Amino acid sequence: MQFIYTLRARGVTDTRTLRAMERVDRALFVRPTFADRAYEDVPLPIGAGQTISQPSVVGIMTQALDVGERDKVLEVGTGSGYQAAILSHLARRVYTVDRHRGLVADARAVFDALGITNITAFTADGSYGLPEQAPFDRIIVTAAAEDAPSPLLAQLKVGGIMVLPVGQSDHVQSLIRVIRLENGFDYEELHPVRFVPLVAGLA
Repeated sequence: MQFIYTLRARGVTDTRTLRAMERVDRALFVRPTFADRAYEDVPLPIGAGQTISQPSVVGIMTQALDVGERDKVLEVGTGSGYQAAILSHLARRVYTVDRHRGLVADARAVFDALGITNITAFTADGSYGLPEQAPFDRIIVTAAAEDAPSPLLAQLKVGGIMVLPVGQSDHVQSLIRVIRLENGFDYEELHPVRFVPLVAGLA
């Protein structure tokens, strides 16, 4: 329960988001070395120079994404698979891509162990999205780009929402929410954050 109290105190107030986060045990997605820190509100290393985000940031991003139960979601940056597992309890279907083959294999193994059947994980260059599965109702990016990548914007349905960190450096990044309108995009700044950079190509 302390875990949920901490999330609430950090601004995660949406009931569906909190319920989904309560159902997904973060300890299953961290390395055994860090198991005793799984419920702390801190990012932790997961391998391949990547991290599992701190739970409050995962919660804030999930809440901002406002996922409906019929939605098809694209996640760019599978990482440990923790974010995708949470989304799997909120959406109809989750597609997740990562450039690190080993991370995707590890995440798939956890999804299988948990019996999660509505996530499809790919090894691919996420900056191009997944054109063959587009359009998406929701897109979430868990690595920072200088700007919202245009291939991803193009794969968002009208009325769809994308949540991602943007920023020029490791130090100054903002979490933004982008809504696709009939004739353009609406951008809203949400929160200062720090994420690993979005890198093109496969690892």
